[in-house]
Amino acid sequence: MKKPKLAYFEQEDILHLIVSEEDEASSMELSPNITAELNESGELIGIEILNASTFVQETLMEGVQAKVLQLIPAAK
Repeated sequence: MKKPKLAYFEQEDILHLIVSEEDEASSMELSPNITAELNESGELIGIEILNASTFVQETLMEGVQAKVLQLIPAAK
């Protein structure tokens, strides 16, 4: 498994965690403005947070990244 990537799109105010470059087959809303992206097997490949600045302050971004990455199982 490659290292997950975290991207913030300032103009759209979207925070996107990319776990895998696989195609998205479906998604699941975890809460308003937070969506889990899933592959064909139902495995997590990404998380998208809309209106990210309302959830996360810029100074907390690294802490949030660490917390989210703890949710991803280590490669076997």
